[in-house]
Amino acid sequence: MRRPSGYANSRASRLFPPQLQEPGARWENKGRRSIQYLTVNGPVEVTRTVYWNRQRGSVTPADQWLGMSEGRYSVGVRELCCREAADSDFRTAAEDLACVGQIPISHETVRQIVEGEGRRALGQQKSGERGPDWTAADCRSGPQEPTCIITGADGVMVPLVTEAEKCQRRKGRSRRRKGRPRRRRMHRGSDLPYKEFKITAFYDPSQEHQYALGISGSPQKLGQLIRQIARQLHLDEAQIKYCVSDGALWIRGQYRIQLPMLDAHILDYYHLRDQVIAASQAVYGQGTAESQQWRKAICGCLLEQGPEPALVRIGALRKTLRSAGKRKALETLSKFISTRKEMLQYPEFRAAGYEIGSGPTEAFCKTLTSRLKGQGMRWDKPNAEAIMALASVRSSGQWDSYWDQQRQTLVCPPHKM
Repeated sequence: MRRPSGYANSRASRLFPPQLQEPGARWENKGRRSIQYLTVNGPVEVTRTVYWNRQRGSVTPADQWLGMSEGRYSVGVRELCCREAADSDFRTAAEDLACVGQIPISHETVRQIVEGEGRRALGQQKSGERGPDWTAADCRSGPQEPTCIITGADGVMVPLVTEAEKCQRRKGRSRRRKGRPRRRRMHRGSDLPYKEFKITAFYDPSQEHQYALGISGSPQKLGQLIRQIARQLHLDEAQIKYCVSDGALWIRGQYRIQLPMLDAHILDYYHLRDQVIAASQAVYGQGTAESQQWRKAICGCLLEQGPEPALVRIGALRKTLRSAGKRKALETLSKFISTRKEMLQYPEFRAAGYEIGSGPTEAFCKTLTSRLKGQGMRWDKPNAEAIMALASVRSSGQWDSYWDQQRQTLVCPPHKM
């Protein structure tokens, strides 16, 4: 059968990758090259055509069409790497992948994949592309109950690699690689072995809806993210909205600036109790009956009557003491309470049904940093943030949606490879 005139050209035009159909662009066919692509079902070798032009360089359109544009590892492989490395070191994760999943991959490659996905998740969180998948309207205990959102923040210490340790590593690497090609430069190390990372959490009273993330940097940096998350949650539309956190002044300051619509700022009761315990032990001795009795009396006074009566009782005890150390301990407690009076109106808070403990925020502090605080672990700050971002995705119940989004970016129909 004779083909109509121009058939070949029109068919080639339809089959030619659309991303290369740019007006005025002249592409050269550089031949066919093979690449090995690792999937959860084993390696796949693909031979595809490479195109080149002066403006964009070499491109392989078939890689994107086949879902291989993100590198030589499928979405399924990357997800398994992140799952395995969430609770164990990269070397153990690589061994488990080889033993259980029959995925031959080095621990260094696992590290690069996990940290790369973490940086992707962190970028999405900071830009607002990825946020909570619920809003204030979802936070209702019952049909007739008011909507309620609780928030909190805290600081956690993360072990980092110092610049001095980096210098030692550079010297050792230069000796081992003498005469070999130079590898990429290391990140600059930290000036201190530990740095404080900031964590914020939003949740409803039932904790059915939760969202948390952590970053490094200044309190102002976290404050901007707090405001961004509140906007995504439509926090101003919640009928009840308040903060429960520890006594750090930077936390209170950022919530006052970024979320002025909050109904209350509550000091975590257990953090306050620790302060009272420290003062009671300084005055009466550790583990004594008098220490426990005084602690219960002051905490009960704070819960039932508020900060003012408790300050009177503390001041009365201080006047009876002659020891400078004991007087200073009570003075420190009085100052702590007096500077946070509006956060210690526990009788009012309890009458309104507010929570006075920051348990969910404390729990997020542990889950988001558990991978960072393993024995002997030290991190570069960008990589620590990346690992924390992946932990945030998992702890906030967004793990499946994150990987589904990765699969939906493929041109071909989404499926697990």
